[in-house]
Amino acid sequence: MRRLWLIFAQTTTVCLGILFVVSTLRPDLLAWSARTNVEVVTTREAAVETPLRAMTSFGDAAAKAMPTVVNIYTSKEINVPRHPFMDDPVFRHFFGDQFDAQKRRSSSLGSGVLVSDRGYILTNHHVVEAADEIEVALADTRRAKASIVGTDPETDIAVLKIDLGNLPVIAFAQSDQARVGDIVLAIGNPYGFGQTVTLGIISALGRHMGISTFENSIQTDAAINPGNSGGALVDIGGNLLGINNAIYSPSGGSQGIGFAIPSSLAKQVMEQIIATGVVTRGWVGIGVQDMTPELAKALNLPKVKGALVTDVVPRSPAQQAGLRAGDVLVAVGNKPVTDYASTLNLIAALKPGTVAPLKVVRANDEIEFKVSVGTRPKPARSDTGR
Repeated sequence: MRRLWLIFAQTTTVCLGILFVVSTLRPDLLAWSARTNVEVVTTREAAVETPLRAMTSFGDAAAKAMPTVVNIYTSKEINVPRHPFMDDPVFRHFFGDQFDAQKRRSSSLGSGVLVSDRGYILTNHHVVEAADEIEVALADTRRAKASIVGTDPETDIAVLKIDLGNLPVIAFAQSDQARVGDIVLAIGNPYGFGQTVTLGIISALGRHMGISTFENSIQTDAAINPGNSGGALVDIGGNLLGINNAIYSPSGGSQGIGFAIPSSLAKQVMEQIIATGVVTRGWVGIGVQDMTPELAKALNLPKVKGALVTDVVPRSPAQQAGLRAGDVLVAVGNKPVTDYASTLNLIAALKPGTVAPLKVVRANDEIEFKVSVGTRPKPARSDTGR
């Protein structure tokens, strides 16, 4: 009996071993593993991750734009106040007039962009403001004296001219088609180190910081530092998107918040300056402010739109046409008004001497006035500069 039990145990062990091997290596041979009428589910497996594409170089864009960006060196003569001791007769008796007011030259630097083979250069008004001498250094090491064709403090644009031949010229991009997130390069002469390229993206569009009267700035995180003013902000094709003109920085260095004047605006200003030497803008003589939900509710307006007229200049075109303080301006020349900035830009774009329709809401009624457009007065010159 004990022998039979031993044979049974060994046989069972061998069978279980064989079953384990078969079920592991060939489970399809086991009848009980096959199932009929089982729904087949098809799934999609994630592809094996492929190596990242090689990062695109922006060397071609930089090589295309860099020759057109110039370094600008300016100097001016300033008066050094005389020493306060010179008001003392005793002091003057011993030292004479050697401590009287003297003159010395102050120098500064900036950047510019060659936009015409005739030698025209776009830069910032604040770069060349009050300068007595301006020298331009090209990327090919040539240097030339520059003359000011004209400036426009209200957009911070200036146009210079040099007399050199065989000049590289940058192409204008369609800055109106720029989008937040687009890659850009900032090119300039930071701290006088020489031509430098930095990389970033467009962080925002249509910024209004109060730097100049007419603003529609491109904000970028490409590093812009002192000396970059007037330099180029270009797209990845090496085309001009803007003229760098300001940074926001408590320390004075780049904090990743820089601003550029859109090339479309710079081009408009440049063309007027080259043609006439000045920039002429429309004027109707009103002051406006942004509409708010509270103002709209107080005026019983169904929705917030337009800009509130807060002031009408006496004997101005607007007053003569019939506009009043308290009107809500909703359209200028058939273009909708959205806020203070849009009002300023729309009116400035009107041609002096023409008649433009201005649509307002007064007592919930829309009224259209025909206004004879005047010429915007010149801004008062700043004695301190920027």
